[in-house]
Amino acid sequence: MGRRRKARELALQLLYQLDVQGEGNPQPHLDDFWLRHPVDPEAREFAESLVRGTKTHEAEIDELIARYAENWELDRMAVVDRNILRQGIFELRWTSGVPPKVAINEALEVAKKFSTHESSRFINGILDRIHKEQAPAS
Repeated sequence: MGRRRKARELALQLLYQLDVQGEGNPQPHLDDFWLRHPVDPEAREFAESLVRGTKTHEAEIDELIARYAENWELDRMAVVDRNILRQGIFELRWTSGVPPKVAINEALEVAKKFSTHESSRFINGILDRIHKEQAPAS
């Protein structure tokens, strides 16, 4: 598995943990998380950038999810799916150097590992619509 894929998976795990615990700030949890999930510095840096960025833009990301996930309330979604979407949207809208198709594909690969086949189709539909209809933030 590539370093960035591993970082995305770890970022999802930390986002999941923060969501379940109702935490907005990842900082107090980082040392303990990395003790349990040791990785090389580059993967850790990328994972932390995904988590921090996702949490920083969470309100706007959640608005996009609510708009594009028709007939789904955010708080009724599976926690893992909600956080895969959040992380994927952050990559689509606020990261440079990751082509949109790569960001979507990576989110789908993570979904296949941590969620269900139906969830990966649901996630793909939302991320694809957001990619097509929303210009990236500058």
